Amino acid sequence: MNMQPLSRRRFLAASALAAFGGNLGILAAPGDRPKHKYIDVHTHLGEFYFRSELTAELLVRFMDEHDVEKACVLPLISPEAAPIAQPVSTAIAAFKQFPERIIPSCTVDPRAVSEPGRRTGHVAGVKGVIDILKRYQDAGCRGFGEHKTGLWFDAPQQMGLYEACETVGLPILFHLDDLRNPDTPGLPRVEKVLKAFPKLQLIGHACGFWSSISGDATDYDFGHYPKVPRPITPGGALDRLMDAYPNLYGDISEPGGAIALTRDPAFAREFVLRRADRLLFGTDYLAPEQKIPQFEILAAMNLPGDVEYKIHRGNAIRALNLGFK
Repeated sequence: MNMQPLSRRRFLAASALAAFGGNLGILAAPGDRPKHKYIDVHTHLGEFYFRSELTAELLVRFMDEHDVEKACVLPLISPEAAPIAQPVSTAIAAFKQFPERIIPSCTVDPRAVSEPGRRTGHVAGVKGVIDILKRYQDAGCRGFGEHKTGLWFDAPQQMGLYEACETVGLPILFHLDDLRNPDTPGLPRVEKVLKAFPKLQLIGHACGFWSSISGDATDYDFGHYPKVPRPITPGGALDRLMDAYPNLYGDISEPGGAIALTRDPAFAREFVLRRADRLLFGTDYLAPEQKIPQFEILAAMNLPGDVEYKIHRGNAIRALNLGFK
């Protein structure tokens, strides 16, 4: 299999983060340990693009090394999500092995439970998804994700899935770029879903979502990491939507989140303070020895204690209904 396109994309992402972090001095090893331990809302288990397999034991070792108390394991099952599937059963098995450390999530591809081209808002389709989700909840799943399909964000089949998740009370952590759950600048499709399902918590991540922190985001930005830092302009869709819809959250994981928080330091810190109730710590840890700049990025911001608590863990506890502090 030709791996060159993937290697180049990963190289560009790493190069962008190195350039941004180098300018800020944020990628040096942190000093003091964080006051509040992390709850990581975004990790994976298994193989990803034929890199070394990440086992539950290796994930917990990573957590121990970085003051992560608990981590959500997100399956990847849609054909666009990854070339090697990561089933829900893997996340549940890890939870059974480490019940005090692992929080399993579940996912369902809406195309697998509805007829192609048929609207899924009909009762039978939504009821069927609800039954599946309740079974996953009984097995310990506290969230839905990683939601990463090749359908438009507001496609009819997606809308049925969102209805089912709202009904059973599972927040959705979604990937949004130019190929997976795509939208357009201004995020009109995301807004349609936020408006239609006000009780459904939507947690966004990836290139298309985080480029929307800036008012000048383009279609090109939805599929590419910027190579050099670029100032953030006012009027970004994320601020507008977070003002209007209390059910929108942001997962700061992956290069998209890291770049959004480093490309314009002054704006980024004010954004974090302004949206302290809506941001969740995540790493998108998917391979042993993966470098995660988010630890250093947050430490360098020198956030007030109450803001640090919310982002490190408090918002995740509330969004996932974990029932502790």
